Amino acid sequence: MFLYVLLFPSLATSLLTTTTTTPCRSFCGTIPINYPFGIDDGCGAIQLRHTLNCTSPDLFFLTPSGSYKVQHIDYLKSTLTIYDPSMSTCSILQPHHDFLMTDIQTAVIPPSSDTVFALLNCSVDSPVLNHYRSLCFNVSSHSCDELYASCNAFRVFRLLTNSTPPCCFTGYDTVRYMSMNILDCSHYTTVVDADGMRGVSPLDWVYGIKLSYGLPDRGCDRCSASGGTCGFDTETEGMLCLCSGSSNGTRQCGAGSFTAGGVRRGCSMLTLFIGFTLSIGGGFMLLRPAGGPGVSSFIGSL
Repeated sequence: MFLYVLLFPSLATSLLTTTTTTPCRSFCGTIPINYPFGIDDGCGAIQLRHTLNCTSPDLFFLTPSGSYKVQHIDYLKSTLTIYDPSMSTCSILQPHHDFLMTDIQTAVIPPSSDTVFALLNCSVDSPVLNHYRSLCFNVSSHSCDELYASCNAFRVFRLLTNSTPPCCFTGYDTVRYMSMNILDCSHYTTVVDADGMRGVSPLDWVYGIKLSYGLPDRGCDRCSASGGTCGFDTETEGMLCLCSGSSNGTRQCGAGSFTAGGVRRGCSMLTLFIGFTLSIGGGFMLLRPAGGPGVSSFIGSL
């Protein structure tokens, strides 16, 4: 049975002017932006919505505690490395603050197991030196004394106390559940690649935070193979294959991919109809669907 859709002139004109999609940007500066990431709303995985911000040429990872410059994304290893500009390092000492992530970020893109948080200048009453001593671990035989002796920025802690203040090498979960005030440590720094720290001076450590992401396979290879980009509907948050034309699909671009839930921002519902009507010269033409005999009738002018 043929389907007929009758549209008023003003509605037809309105729909025709909103059928273009906004493409997902594939680069921010020199950093490629591929699934599951996106810097335009509706692009990438819904779980990482509003996680990245591109202030060209720099890409930033956004968390409740601030904006962290993205240094590198490794899509083969599923990692993203960020740097905290307010963090203390071997060469600079800055006021301490907490590193916070949302629950969703913690679930899908937490700091990797080889990212070490070094808590510095801790008091003797610090929880990690007493009841929670097991949260501190050895990192390639490096010691607090080595940190304070090698780094100009950290040497001040030993000068102030005329001793070697306690420190603690730990993982992200420690600072996630206990703030710096509760930990009773004045500063922290983070180091990437714990395995590569053996025999390497703190002066040559790679400071930063490596995040490891993992998301379920939602068939994005199929979408990419059809010329699309994996994304989501900004209203329903359902998955979409974002295509370069005037329509999106649930899984891939091309014939048979249209979906009622597949309308991203500027996409028109006009693409969802098999048959449609256009206004010409104040009259209406009623068209049959594609493959039909064409114009079936002409309804007189208004």
